[in-house]
Amino acid sequence: MNEPVVLWAAVLLPALAALSWIDMRTLRLPDVITLPLIITGMAQWWYFFGDANDAAIGAMVGYLFFVGVEVAYRRIRGRDGLGRGDAKLLAAGGAWCGWVDLPLIVLVASGAACVFVLAYLGVRRRPVGLFPFGPFLALGIASVWLVEALTDWL
Repeated sequence: MNEPVVLWAAVLLPALAALSWIDMRTLRLPDVITLPLIITGMAQWWYFFGDANDAAIGAMVGYLFFVGVEVAYRRIRGRDGLGRGDAKLLAAGGAWCGWVDLPLIVLVASGAACVFVLAYLGVRRRPVGLFPFGPFLALGIASVWLVEALTDWL
């Protein structure tokens, strides 16, 4: 494996694991981890590709998309359905993977969350209630980044 990919993975993967753990316990994704993850994502994009334009666009589009979902859900349902930390984490995903991979990140995260909810309903037979989306988003980011890094960048 390419040594720079391993070094960047050593930054991304532990941060995503920490965010997942924190979100599962507190339903919060702290800025102290998500915001530096956006900046390091743009730095790694610059390292591999010589500029950070796609990463910056990915961060902005990812953030604005989830903020839009958050606001729309609150207006339609009258309650929160997605937190601002999720928007910041998707921004980090956009910074690490680029704007083109944002739909794939959301697809993987949403698919994994659907599998979780269906499995939970099968076992518990009662509504799930509030559950953290951050771990599923982290799975989507890690999966997409690793596939891209291991197939395209080596």
